[in-house]
Amino acid sequence: MTKPITTAQFFRLYPDDETCLQHLFNVRFGQGYECPKCERESKWFRIKAERAYSCQWCGHHLHPTVGTPFEKTRTPLQLWFYAIHLFTTTRHGVSAKELERQLGMTYKTAWRMAKLIREHMTDVDGDAPVGGPFKKVQIDETFVGGYRRNGMGGKGKAVVFGMLEKGGDVVTEVVVDRKSGTLLPHVVKHVLPYSEVHTDTLRSYGGLGTIKGYWHKQVDHSKEQYVCHESGATVNAIESFWSHLKRSIGGTHTSVSPKYLGLYTKEFEYRFNRRNRPETMLPELLSTFRPLSAE
Repeated sequence: MTKPITTAQFFRLYPDDETCLQHLFNVRFGQGYECPKCERESKWFRIKAERAYSCQWCGHHLHPTVGTPFEKTRTPLQLWFYAIHLFTTTRHGVSAKELERQLGMTYKTAWRMAKLIREHMTDVDGDAPVGGPFKKVQIDETFVGGYRRNGMGGKGKAVVFGMLEKGGDVVTEVVVDRKSGTLLPHVVKHVLPYSEVHTDTLRSYGGLGTIKGYWHKQVDHSKEQYVCHESGATVNAIESFWSHLKRSIGGTHTSVSPKYLGLYTKEFEYRFNRRNRPETMLPELLSTFRPLSAE
């Protein structure tokens, strides 16, 4: 496992806005890119008055920031790149207040940047299912925020549902409750058939063994059981993920609105899924964007 680049290395790679814009052009288009207007392979010339490049044949403009988090922003690209660098070099997330301090901008601008970066991390991570034949998937849910009043919910609490493949990726979803009609469709959507699924004894998981051939095993926490010695069932790994998520939210953000909780869980999901290759996060986030339609 290679470590992410240092801050000094970052500024050597991206010393100014021009370098950042050229990077976006290179990863999205590159010289020889076919012009969407005249449909000819072209050499593209930088237009100094705007963040754009011009076709050598017809003068059509390409805007490398369109379709990225950096579209329609006055904030320097280098600050955007550096903010993403911060998101990829911390285990506990970055608050808007921290971006405000480090980047010297208003809180409103910092909050918007953080939101767009989290959305970008969610897009890049994607929604690939976990598990499959001979693979084990731990399934669990947790409460975040507010306070708990009974076994099925609590005032002000949001429910986060997760599915974690042993040695693999995690998928999280913010759900409205812990009822089987809410949870099981997410399992079907995100966990491949014929997986060995491990859960606790929550009644909502009772039908898992009959859905798409899942092999269902349970661990009974009421008996102070954390690993079932008979079946090998455990949810320790996903409970460790929940613990890290809650500590990070409490320590970095103090609290998170239920409206935006899903973005925060997806941010931590993105980093967790790259825990064995953290050095790839920054290049990936600075090079992976939605396909661009003709301008």
